[in-house]
Amino acid sequence: MVVGYNHNIKYKGEIFHVQTEDSGINNPHIITLLYRGGNIIASKKTSYADIVKMDNLNQIVEELMKEQHKDMLRRLKNGEFDPRLGLGEEGVSEPPAPEAAEAVPEPVAEAVAPAAAEEVVPATPGAGTPEPAPAGPAPEAPAGKKQSLDDLIFEFLSEGDEHK
Repeated sequence: MVVGYNHNIKYKGEIFHVQTEDSGINNPHIITLLYRGGNIIASKKTSYADIVKMDNLNQIVEELMKEQHKDMLRRLKNGEFDPRLGLGEEGVSEPPAPEAAEAVPEPVAEAVAPAAAEEVVPATPGAGTPEPAPAGPAPEAPAGKKQSLDDLIFEFLSEGDEHK
């Protein structure tokens, strides 16, 4: 069972943190939060209460978590939050922190209290679930080294518009 995904990502000169967690079968929902400087910028909450009895629940929840996490990364990269953040074409008005790093996956430590959800959607497979983007060629891993899912996601999202 995957507890969650975390990424720090540099966007327009600032570091953002994307965190996705499963609250477990007793509180069946997935929460993805987008942070800037410790402040929650956006959130998405998906309930999967309607599918908790499914045999392959862990696999389904893991897939829902991956998609929701990637979706938040895409939304940030596509500029959806720029107006709310005051980010223009040139980037931010304040200089970025000197310790800013490119995307660095972090292990999940503990659950965070959920914030007010931006949207709540049912997790019923096939009901309003967006079609996955067509797969392009898989990025090559260095010889003898297998890339993690987090690395593949970041690499895909950081490559720009080549995949569109």
